[in-house]
Amino acid sequence: MQEILDATKPTDWRALDPRDTLYLTLPRGRVVIELAPDFAPAHVANIRALARNGYWNGLSINRSQDNFVVQWGDPAEDDKSRKPLGKGTKAKLPAEFARSSDKLPFHVLPDPDGWAPQVGFADGFPAARDTSAKSAWLAHCYGMVGAGRDVAADSSNGTELYVVIGQSPRQLDRNITVVGRVVQGMELLSVLPRGTGALGFYENPAHRVPIASIRLAADLPKKDRVGIEVLRTDSAAFDEIIESRRNRRDEWYKQPAGHIDLCNVPLPTREISEKAPAAKPAKPAKGKAK
Repeated sequence: MQEILDATKPTDWRALDPRDTLYLTLPRGRVVIELAPDFAPAHVANIRALARNGYWNGLSINRSQDNFVVQWGDPAEDDKSRKPLGKGTKAKLPAEFARSSDKLPFHVLPDPDGWAPQVGFADGFPAARDTSAKSAWLAHCYGMVGAGRDVAADSSNGTELYVVIGQSPRQLDRNITVVGRVVQGMELLSVLPRGTGALGFYENPAHRVPIASIRLAADLPKKDRVGIEVLRTDSAAFDEIIESRRNRRDEWYKQPAGHIDLCNVPLPTREISEKAPAAKPAKPAKGKAK
């Protein structure tokens, strides 16, 4: 895999769009999240406004459930005690579990999936689609970020966010709005002590992890942004990566699998130094879905 990455061209990579990049700052470092407005436009708009309002600053990570998710937001249980959302936000959002598959560039994975008629990648995100229903949705793979909700489908406002830290809970697909994925800093979330309360919530408030801030990269000076690029999932290099993981041919492997699960496909990233030429944050050209 590293040999493939070493042979990539600058055009095989794309820079993160600062308008769709969140920086979650914790005591031990920074987590970088890429938002997915093409799949959850209303939620992403609210999350941008919440970040600009400093909504999460001073709140906390309140839940760490083993082999499932880490969740953050306002720990107050009483609605009257919860932090106000601030200007430019909406208290109620539509459920954005899926979107139309029309005009969605979709890079199909060659192997079948047990959760959807077809799986692959859409602009760098692991996704699924049903062409007969003209529907597409993001998959709950490791590192994906979703918006927690109550029983009602439209009961999320984007304030309670979670990230998948365990085996992919694909049963959540099309049941919760997925808003993006972590592209750097997963190790800061996946190793958090597990909560001892129901669903992994921290029973002792002292065990909650404080959030210094969550900010949009676009709201920071360029010198304070992280230069991250992700491998384009519509590139020939990405196809090589997939094949290298489907059929391991290095000496240690005696039997190639000939199959790969959507959530086991690596999504490479790299940091760019100030001197190195950076890729443009443009999305893949629109064209026929593969």
